[in-house]
Amino acid sequence: MENRPQWGSRVGFIMAAAGSAIGLGNIWRFPGVAYENGGGAFLLPYLFALLTAGIPILILEFAIGHRNRAAAPGSLAKIRRGFEGIGWWQLIISFVISVYYAAVIAWALSYTVFSFNLRWGDDTQGFLFGEYLKLAETPGEFGGIVPGVFIPLVIVWVVALFILYSGVKRGIEAANKIMLPLLFVLFTILVIRALTLEGAADGLNAFFKPNWDTILNGKVWVAAYSQIFFSLSIGFAIMVTYSSYLKKKSDITNNAFITGFANSGFELLAGIGVFSILGFMAMQQGVEVNDVVSKGVGLAFVVFPQIINTLPALNGLFGFLFFASLVLAGFTSLISIVETYIAGLQEKFGISRTKAVLFGGGVTAIVSIIFSSNGGLYFLDVVDYFINNFGVALAGLVEVIAVAWIARELGKLQEHANGISDIKLGLWWKVCLAVITPIVLGYMMIDSLIQNIKQNYEGYETWFVTAYGWVVVIAAIVVGFLLPFIKDRAPSVAARDGKEVSQ
Repeated sequence: MENRPQWGSRVGFIMAAAGSAIGLGNIWRFPGVAYENGGGAFLLPYLFALLTAGIPILILEFAIGHRNRAAAPGSLAKIRRGFEGIGWWQLIISFVISVYYAAVIAWALSYTVFSFNLRWGDDTQGFLFGEYLKLAETPGEFGGIVPGVFIPLVIVWVVALFILYSGVKRGIEAANKIMLPLLFVLFTILVIRALTLEGAADGLNAFFKPNWDTILNGKVWVAAYSQIFFSLSIGFAIMVTYSSYLKKKSDITNNAFITGFANSGFELLAGIGVFSILGFMAMQQGVEVNDVVSKGVGLAFVVFPQIINTLPALNGLFGFLFFASLVLAGFTSLISIVETYIAGLQEKFGISRTKAVLFGGGVTAIVSIIFSSNGGLYFLDVVDYFINNFGVALAGLVEVIAVAWIARELGKLQEHANGISDIKLGLWWKVCLAVITPIVLGYMMIDSLIQNIKQNYEGYETWFVTAYGWVVVIAAIVVGFLLPFIKDRAPSVAARDGKEVSQ
C-alpha cells in the first residue's frame, strides 16, 4: 500500500476532482436545464439536490476510495467480495463515455482553430453537419473516416495518454494545475465580455427570473437531481479512484464540499455567460430570448458560432476563448474518466502504468475512431443518452443501495470520514444516502425507462436504439459482472511503475 501513488498536495487533489466534475456539460447543459425548469426558481431545488445527494455521494465515494486504497473494483470488493462487479461495471461505463467524449473535444479543438477566420461562415448549421462532420443521411450508416475530425481526435488522445502515462502526480495533478486555472481565466474573460454586450441584461433576466409555479412540479426536482448527479462525476468510479490516491490524513468531507461548490459555482458562471450572449443574439434578431435558447451540441457548435459572427468586434478572440474553454473543460474530465480503468487494470492484472495506459488507453483511442466517421454524431447521440440514463444513474443507484442497505457500511465509512475531517457527518448524511438518494434515483430510472419504452429516443429506428443504446447498456453490466471471475494476477493493490513509486 505504501507504494501507491499519491497526490502531491491537497490543492492538487481538489483541482483534479473539480477538473473532473467541471466538463462540457457544465457549459452547454446546465444553463438550458435551469432555464427550462423555472429559471431562478430552479436554483432552490438545485441547491437542495447538491446538499442531499451530490455532496453526500461525493463524501461516500471519497470515503470508500480513501479507506480502501484501491480503484473502484478493489475498493468495493473490500466492502464485500460480491461488490467487485459493481466497480467493474462502473469502469466499463467510464470506458464507453471516454470513447465518444474524446470526439467532442476534437470538435472543440477544430472550432478553436476555425475561430481565427470564422471558417464556419454564415450557415453555421450547414457547416457543422455538412462541411465539417460530413454527416451521413441515415442514422446507423458508418460511411468513411472524416479527416477533419480524425486528425484532431488523434491529437486529443496523444495529449491525454501522455498525461496519464506521466502518472498521478507528474501527469494528472500537474495538468489540472495548469488547465483548470486557465479554464477559469479564459471563461471569466469571456463572461465579462458577454456582460458588456447589448441585450445581455435581457438574457440574464430570462435566466434568473424565477417561475415559482414550477417549484411544486416533481419533474423540476428530478431535473435538479439529474443535473447534480451527472455534473459531479459520481456513480462511475472517478471519485473513488481519485480519493484512493489521497494521503492517509486527508480531510475528505471538506474536500467534498469544496469540489461540489466549485462545480456548482462554475455552472452558475456558465449560465451567466451563456444567457448574456443569448440575450445579445435575441436582440440582434428581434426575437424573445426563449426563441434562441438551446443546449448541447446545437448550442456549442451552431448557436455560438452564429453569435460570434454578429459580435461588433474581436469576433475571433471571443470564439477562441469559448472553444478553448470547451477543450480545457473536456480534457480535465477525459483524463479522470480514463484514469479509472487504467488504475483498475493495474490492480487487477499487476501490470505497470505504462502497459495499462498503452492497452486501456490505446484500445479506447482505436474504438473512438467510430465517432470520426460520417455517422459519428448519430452514434454519439444514442450512446451518450443511454449510457448516462441507464448506465451512470443505475450504477450509482446500485452502489448506494449495496453500501447503505446490503452491506450496511455507512456507519463505518462515517467513522472513517469523521476521524480525519473537520466537518463531522451526522444523521443527515445517512438519511440522504439511505433514503433520499435511492428514492430520487429510483424514480428517475423508472420514469426514464417508461418514457423510452413508449417512444424511441429522438424518434430513431428501433434497431438503431437497440443496437447502440440498449445493447451497450446491457453489455456494460454483463462484462462488468463477468470480470471478477478472471483471477487476479496482482497479489496486492499497489503501483508497480517506478515513476509512480518515486512520486
